Amino acid sequence: MTDTAFPPGIMASAPSSGTGKTTVMLGLLRALTEDGLCVQPFKSGPDYIDPAFHRAASGRASFNLDNWAMDQSLLGAISEQATGADICVAEGSMGLYDGVATRGLAGYGSSAETALRMGWPVVLVLDVSGQAQSAAATALGFARYSPELPFAGVILNRVASPRHERLARVGMEKTGIPVLGALPRRGDLTLPERHLGLIQAVEHPDLEAAISGYAAFLREHVDLSAIRAAASSGPAPAPGRLPPPPAQRIALAQDAAFSFTYPHLLEGWRNAGAEIMPFSPLADDPPDPAADLVWLPGGYPELYAGQISSARRYTEGLRKHAATRPVHGECGGYMALGKALIDKNGQAHPMAGLLGLVTSYEKRRLHLGYRRAVLAARMPGHLPEAVLRGHEFHYSTIIEQPDPPLAAVTDADGNPVPETGSRREKVTGTFFHMISAETA
Repeated sequence: MTDTAFPPGIMASAPSSGTGKTTVMLGLLRALTEDGLCVQPFKSGPDYIDPAFHRAASGRASFNLDNWAMDQSLLGAISEQATGADICVAEGSMGLYDGVATRGLAGYGSSAETALRMGWPVVLVLDVSGQAQSAAATALGFARYSPELPFAGVILNRVASPRHERLARVGMEKTGIPVLGALPRRGDLTLPERHLGLIQAVEHPDLEAAISGYAAFLREHVDLSAIRAAASSGPAPAPGRLPPPPAQRIALAQDAAFSFTYPHLLEGWRNAGAEIMPFSPLADDPPDPAADLVWLPGGYPELYAGQISSARRYTEGLRKHAATRPVHGECGGYMALGKALIDKNGQAHPMAGLLGLVTSYEKRRLHLGYRRAVLAARMPGHLPEAVLRGHEFHYSTIIEQPDPPLAAVTDADGNPVPETGSRREKVTGTFFHMISAETA
């Protein structure tokens, strides 16, 4: 512990995506937890899949820290979730310095900014396949690009042979960058993926065995004591406030089709005394009739369109609720509120019909990036003219959207985007996942 009484930490990052950073992160979380430490995981940037894997590995809820979409108060409130932990381990997104061109509420969205703000030294996971001493030039560039950023060292990943490791270490010795571990190349050290990246934690066929295997692999090839010794932190973040709930009793869809909700939102809702009432559309569960609000989060409804379409009790319960009380959907939840969803084979599946939206997964196009939305009408928890920040990531295309727009939506640079969300009576939906609301 530091003299600030805030637990020390490290940021596991990489030069780019696809380096094996997530498997290293999961192995590190589990290994440190097995050593008797209380480990607080974090994810830098907008990601609603990785935190569930972090929780499975550490036994502790993981939270996003996003300096583009979150102000200092919210960042402080989320940082407070580390209270009582012995060490924080954060996972970066994309490359260490990757962000957007236009500053957001507290930064540009890079993992380096998060590490610098928290005082967490960077552990760079470096894929050395196809190179040897040259990997040191990459590491040196990352270490010197931002001289004020604390840099703990590197973990060499996908090492082909003992000779390859020795050559890579020679290069690192020349630069003075510590090598914290060297992981031999293994084809089984990957997590299953689909079009949005990793599959969900709940879908992994044997997640516990996989994480245990990652931990054992790291114990054999990584200096865990050196990583623990490198952990540090800056001054304790100023206390802040988590987002308040949009209603007192919230029926929240939760299953393999609907699961993408940012953990800090749920934590804020619970802390404020809201009752979260989970239900499963895939199990044909209707929302609880006592709920004040039905919230359908994102997920993979395009993979379960036929099952959702035939879930009569769920659909009837949803429509009955919408006649008198609000319903909101995000991304996949928004698609499920529409008139129809066209799957990858071109088959149209009737959805709830509470909005006129028709979407197609057959006509695939990537929609990705931060979003800033100025509401044109009320949505649960927010009045007209409220400004929301979030993130959009999907491949579905809008075929029809006859209802009025919910908001004027722009990307991180202020350019308008056509996915404005829509509204009809008490039903609202957006293609972006809300992260925060701007405060005056």
